[in-house]
Amino acid sequence: MNDAAMPTAAPAIPPAFFGERVTWVHHWTDRQFSFRCTRDTAFRFRAGEFAMIGLMVNGKPLVRAYSMASPTWDEELEFLSIKVQEGPLTSRLQHVAVGDIVLIGRKPTGTLVTDNLLPGRTLWLLATGTGLAPFLSLAREPDVYDRYEKVVVVHTVREARELAHRALFETELPAHEFLGEIVAGKLVYYPSLTREPFHHQGRVTTLIESGRLFADLGLPGLDPAHDRVMLCGSEAMNRDMKAILEARGFQEGSNHAPGTYVLEKAFVTK
Repeated sequence: MNDAAMPTAAPAIPPAFFGERVTWVHHWTDRQFSFRCTRDTAFRFRAGEFAMIGLMVNGKPLVRAYSMASPTWDEELEFLSIKVQEGPLTSRLQHVAVGDIVLIGRKPTGTLVTDNLLPGRTLWLLATGTGLAPFLSLAREPDVYDRYEKVVVVHTVREARELAHRALFETELPAHEFLGEIVAGKLVYYPSLTREPFHHQGRVTTLIESGRLFADLGLPGLDPAHDRVMLCGSEAMNRDMKAILEARGFQEGSNHAPGTYVLEKAFVTK
């Protein structure tokens, strides 16, 4: 057999990564998609953490930070991603198909974990766009419901079709064989749109400052005495919500010292 007929060898997976096989892909819109992949039994993470994930490109790893959207007990891993046509990674990642190999970093980390928050009564998970990803994991973690009396997921997007996993919160989790009883009466889902008519409309910052969010839910306004907040979304949302929270007396938590709110700065934009 001559060299031209030899099959091309798959690039070796660098030691800092697992090489996992894609098992499912779903395109929500032309701007966002989800995929699942196999999970090495050695890969452990806390709900809300992220890992460096990506592809081998020209023999080298091309990776970005992605939150795990799957719960810690799932046998597979799931991720929710934007599509950036000129993005070095997402321009390629959006084309993955079942059977393809993706890189999963071996060392997950992140600030959106319950250990970084002081004890409280209500946990507010505020997301825009694909910032919902870590909250898809946290909302399916039984321990979260042991810690809080209420878990409120607020997801703001432009159009209804971008409400990825809406069915998970509205129908699947309440009917889940094991989680249904755990989340009953505790999990609250509040989707809002900014560019289409909808029963909840407006940016999360506007909904909070106007009091509309709390009136709709029948809950008191944000109070650091008993509310805990996690933020994951656009840089603008994180910045504006940080200012709103700190004006109300909230203090940012970290992996070194728990606080009354946390935000994730490692958000995928490319």
